[in-house]
Amino acid sequence: MNKRSIVLTGIVAVVLAGLIALAGCASDSSNSSEEAAPAAEVGSMKIGTMQTEDSLPFWVAELEGLYGDASVEIVPFQSAQELVTAFAAGEIDAAMTDVQQAAALQLSGVDTVLSWVTLGADASQGRFGIMTSPESGITSLAELAGKGIGVGSNTVPEYVMDKLMEQAGVSDDEIVGEEIKKMPVRYESMANNQVAAAALPGSLLALGEANGMVLLADDTQGENISQSVLAVRSAWISDGGSATLDAVRAAWDQAVERINADSEAYRALLTEKANLPAPVADTYEICTYPTAALPTQDMVQPVLDWMLDKGYIAQAMAYDAQTGVLRAA
Repeated sequence: MNKRSIVLTGIVAVVLAGLIALAGCASDSSNSSEEAAPAAEVGSMKIGTMQTEDSLPFWVAELEGLYGDASVEIVPFQSAQELVTAFAAGEIDAAMTDVQQAAALQLSGVDTVLSWVTLGADASQGRFGIMTSPESGITSLAELAGKGIGVGSNTVPEYVMDKLMEQAGVSDDEIVGEEIKKMPVRYESMANNQVAAAALPGSLLALGEANGMVLLADDTQGENISQSVLAVRSAWISDGGSATLDAVRAAWDQAVERINADSEAYRALLTEKANLPAPVADTYEICTYPTAALPTQDMVQPVLDWMLDKGYIAQAMAYDAQTGVLRAA
């Protein structure tokens, strides 16, 4: 082979190599284009809430425009029953609720995911406790054995009541719950000595303390026994809601960061939205809020077991802490 032929052969080899490389790039580009899933669109979401402090990050996100492209409507309800009914009917996509309500919904045939803890990631968040009037003369939980305690059945206050009484050494058969569903009526019944004590949430405990009532115990010390959660309808997530839920989760975390950095900046908003009693509106302690994370096994499974023991559910239930899914065991 002469010198000229060698040069031409080299040129051809280089050109062919280049063409092969370009073809490979085109092929890779084509494959990447085919494999890349289109970005899921952010849509709308309706979140049902009660007028309670655990919804504050949602209200802050709404006030300060943190939802971005997601169209989020916060729908207030006057009672837990109305909230659960709307959730079951598909009128709302998610509900600020508790494990008890979410479990009941799941067993009724409404597939539900516990997306994150909204309050109660640790014992300091979301206070519940047992209170009595000074006229009762009662100074300890042990003295409530066999005496009526105002409470609502299958609720967080009842669960906390049972756990606090258990910690005080009171046996199950000595815990006497008096069914009073409406919180204000329950508080007044306690204050007027119509019941020996009452199981109440933080805002009414604060009102009682301001009015000279006696706090016997609350759940802010020791074991963490009360949580509120964001329950989301599985059907809504499957029907394209995943990207919207991610956007709402991000907004929640941003709102939590702002509240925890300067809670006083949101006192007026909390007072308005959560209907804090006037006597404690200026002094009520605003708790810290957790960033969005799935409830743990220790948060959920004991509640499910308690519901079974109390007869509130007819079959055992299990919780998957990796997915947030509740199911019949």
